[in-house]
Amino acid sequence: MATATSELSARAIAFEEIPVIDIGAMAGSDAATKLAVAAAVREASETVGFFYIRNHGVSDADLARTFELGRRFFDLPLADKVSIHQRNSPHHAGYTPLLAENTDPANKGDLHESFDMVSQPAHDANLWPEALPELKDHLNHYFAQVLELGHRLFAVVALSLGLPEGFFEPHLRRPTAMLRLNYYPPQPAHSDGSQIGIGAHTDYECFTILAQQPGITALQVWNGREWIHAPPIPGAFIVNIADLLQRWTNDTFLSTRHRAINTTGLPRMSIPFFLGVDPDTPISPLPSCVSADRPAKYPPVIAGEYVLQRLNETYGRAAPPAG
Repeated sequence: MATATSELSARAIAFEEIPVIDIGAMAGSDAATKLAVAAAVREASETVGFFYIRNHGVSDADLARTFELGRRFFDLPLADKVSIHQRNSPHHAGYTPLLAENTDPANKGDLHESFDMVSQPAHDANLWPEALPELKDHLNHYFAQVLELGHRLFAVVALSLGLPEGFFEPHLRRPTAMLRLNYYPPQPAHSDGSQIGIGAHTDYECFTILAQQPGITALQVWNGREWIHAPPIPGAFIVNIADLLQRWTNDTFLSTRHRAINTTGLPRMSIPFFLGVDPDTPISPLPSCVSADRPAKYPPVIAGEYVLQRLNETYGRAAPPAG
C-alpha cells in the first residue's frame, strides 16, 4: 500500500483506458447498431465499471449554463447557502458545507461543498436559494434532460444483458434520482490524505452520469492496482456503474471505487446525476445473471430503502420519519 502522502498522486494514463462509447444510435431505431452499443457498454461495465459517452443528447449550452449557475450559487454568502442546509430536508436536498459529508470513514470529511436536488416523489421537498431564483427553473430543465438520457442508458443495459430493450421501464415511472452540484476548492498537493475532495467510495444507485468541468482533472478511478486519472473530455459525460446495479447483475457489472482530489490550484466543479429505479422496486439478482456456476450473491433488498440507508450512513443521520 502506498504511503498517505503518495496516495494524493495518480499515474497519468491516457483516458482511452476508460472506454469512450458513442451512444447516438440509442435515439434511433436500427437494432443492429443498438446491439453494438450494448456490447460496448457491457464490456466496459464488466471490466472497468466506467465509460465515457458521446452523442448523449444533452446540449452544450444547457451544460454550460448549469456550470455557470452552479458557480454563482457557491459564490453566494455562506448565510444564504446555509439557509437551505440539507439537514432541513428529510430527503437530503439542499446545501452541504465543506467537510459535512464523509464518504470514506477512514478520512476526516470531504473537502467540497454541494447542492442537491431530488426527483419525485420528493420533488416538492427541494430547497432553493432565494438569492438565485433562476437556479430552480434551469436545474429542473437540466434534470429532465439527463433523466431522459438515463432512460436510454437503462435500455442499453437491458440489451447488454440479453433482455428486452424496455425491460427496466416498468421500474422507471418515478425513479429515485439526485442531481448534485459539487464545488471543490484547490488543495495542497502534499498532505496526509485524510481530507481530500471526496474520499474513495462507490456510488449507491444504479449508475451515475457525471459532467466534469472542462480542463480540470480531479476524478481518479481505482483499477485494482493504482489510481488512474479520468480527465474531462469535451462534449462527453462519464458514466459509472453503482452498487445497486452491481447487486442486480450479481456482480456481472462492476461498481468501481473512485475519488476526487483537486490539486490543480484552481477551483473545480462537477455535476453528477445519480439514477436509481422506483423506490419500491425489489432488487434480486437477475435470472440472466445467475447460473449454477454463478449462484446469487445477494439477498433481496428494496431499492429505495437501500439507497436511503446508504445516504444516512454517509451523512451520519438517522432515517427520516415516515411520510
